[in-house]
Amino acid sequence: MLPSRYFALVLVLLSFLVSVVFTLRIGGFWWGIAIVSGLLSIVGIRDLFQTRQSIRRNYPLLSHFRFFFEMIRPEIRQYLLENDTDETPFSRVQRSIVYQRAKGDVDKRPFGTQLDLYEAHFEWINHSITPSHIADHDFRIDVGGPQCTAPYSASVFNISAMSFGALSANAIAALNEGARSGGFHHDTGEGSISRYHREGGGDLVWEIGSGYFGCRNPDGSFSEERFSENARSPQVKMIELKLSQGAKPGHGGVLPGAKVTAEIAAARGVQIGEDCISPSRHSAFSTPIELLQFIARLRELSGGKPTGFKLAIGHPWEWFGIAKAMLETGIIPDFVVVDGAEGGTGAAPLEFTDHVGAPLREALMLVHNTLVGIGLRHHIRIGASGKIVTAFDIARSLAMGADWCNSARGFMFALGCIQAQTCHTGRCPTGVTTQDPVRQRALVVPDKAARVAAFHRNTLIALKELIAAAGLSHPNELGPEHIVRRVSSTDVRSLAALHVWAKPDELLHGMPEHAVFRVYWPVARADTFAAPAHTLSLRGSKLQ
Repeated sequence: MLPSRYFALVLVLLSFLVSVVFTLRIGGFWWGIAIVSGLLSIVGIRDLFQTRQSIRRNYPLLSHFRFFFEMIRPEIRQYLLENDTDETPFSRVQRSIVYQRAKGDVDKRPFGTQLDLYEAHFEWINHSITPSHIADHDFRIDVGGPQCTAPYSASVFNISAMSFGALSANAIAALNEGARSGGFHHDTGEGSISRYHREGGGDLVWEIGSGYFGCRNPDGSFSEERFSENARSPQVKMIELKLSQGAKPGHGGVLPGAKVTAEIAAARGVQIGEDCISPSRHSAFSTPIELLQFIARLRELSGGKPTGFKLAIGHPWEWFGIAKAMLETGIIPDFVVVDGAEGGTGAAPLEFTDHVGAPLREALMLVHNTLVGIGLRHHIRIGASGKIVTAFDIARSLAMGADWCNSARGFMFALGCIQAQTCHTGRCPTGVTTQDPVRQRALVVPDKAARVAAFHRNTLIALKELIAAAGLSHPNELGPEHIVRRVSSTDVRSLAALHVWAKPDELLHGMPEHAVFRVYWPVARADTFAAPAHTLSLRGSKLQ
């Protein structure tokens, strides 16, 4: 059955044919109808076969109504191009920046800032009277601690975890090709490595979730043999064990069997047409010590590649238990990726999206302070993800303790995502989050790969300019003293003064001032994730 989005094109084609027949037989006003319908037919056919705009390929003729309203006046253009949903004004600004940088347009703004400089929580980076000169925008960070034999030089800005199945084949292929040409890495998401990840040749971070997709036995348990086979691919640069994700921490997922195609089944190691289940917890370990032992085993099976884990921060004692397990076992993960509650997903319960998990700012500071306090921060790199889109987002996260940043929505915008919020329906209008072969053909891989690379490049150029303006030479020199936040209409504080920061080895010999450490660090255990027995007595206490 012909999709309804093509009806307009079919209608004008039929009108053209009918009007031509009547013109030849009767003449008169039918000439005008034939000319108009003929021109519209040409426009519609051109829409179908052009490669620059996904909307036009999926919605020939109809898409021009959208573009017409964009041209009427700047406010309508801004709304339609950058506000297809009820997102916040700040989100609209972010998406506008991505579109401009992905397309290589000038990202300058006339008439000054559009933000309220006196709004609470407004932030800025302090500049220097003597700015520095930085020749190259390709900022990198070495990942790999003392127990890693195959360290990796990572860009400070990379593609966050998005699985094949959640994203279309063309979207995955475009992201990976963009990562290859731009020299940054592409996180596979827990859906494992598909042929579309491999064809582009871009650096991969293989994310292992609770379903162990790509490295599982038929019963869903972890398979060392299958893991080693995939992990030793030269294209796989790092191994990331996903404990939880910011969009829905503590919640599993199901890809219905109807959506498990032959390609998805092959990538994940499951049966075609059967429900693909991601449990809410791992079966390969059940304590912090076992988690560290599993990470050490993954690193060994991968050939010594950097191996770490990703988590959204929830119960503080669980994270502290992992930190204590590092000290007790001597096993040091090479990195920790902190996923803030701001992170997005194609489908999650509303309450989980809005009210479960710590926001990136607080989670990042807790992880950074803990690693500083136990004397391991110089061995363990920290990645950050959660609504990071602009160069300032990156700078702020690095200043608060991250070594690199990952972005999902930014690179989705670069692919052409308009936030139609139909990811879970299979009817994505731009072909980004659908498995419909007709809809995803609208996303032309070479064109969108170039935009992915351009967005990365232009964002890092902007970061270079920020860093230079601050008088620094590399983003790793950023600290909390460089970022200032307005806390009221009459009061501003640097992040260094606003928050408590742990001193080196403080948890080994003393105790940081923050209440969460004083309450939970002493009772956290390396041999269990279970809640300390005294937590019930803490009800009503102020821990933040």
